[in-house]
Amino acid sequence: MKTSPEIINELGPNEIFVFGSNTAGIHGLGAAKQALQFGAVLGQGIGFFGRTYAIPTKDHRIKTLPLSRVAEYVSDFIDFTEQHESLKFLVTKIGCGLAGFSSSEIAPLFKRALNLENIYLPQEFINIIS
Repeated sequence: MKTSPEIINELGPNEIFVFGSNTAGIHGLGAAKQALQFGAVLGQGIGFFGRTYAIPTKDHRIKTLPLSRVAEYVSDFIDFTEQHESLKFLVTKIGCGLAGFSSSEIAPLFKRALNLENIYLPQEFINIIS
């Protein structure tokens, strides 16, 4: 398992910035705001845009989603990565900032990603799930 850089200021070839978002696509703070420089689209809070992939952790009213719903979005993301093996997905600590989840709550949602060569997780997530 390869780790995602702690801070991502630029992307290399075929690298995708994976961030926590809200379903309204209001990318106003944190990693979501940073994602705008990599091609995230205002009004699009779910999925692949530019060189980004948005995983919702909040709803359209900017209220934190239930962990079970975040789990569904993470599963959709992992399915997507399996269909795009030539891309490298650099996952930020989604949900662990403004959404208020702990790493110990979010990291297990990525357990299936441990076997995928094209997903790079934060070291803290890897420590929790491996």
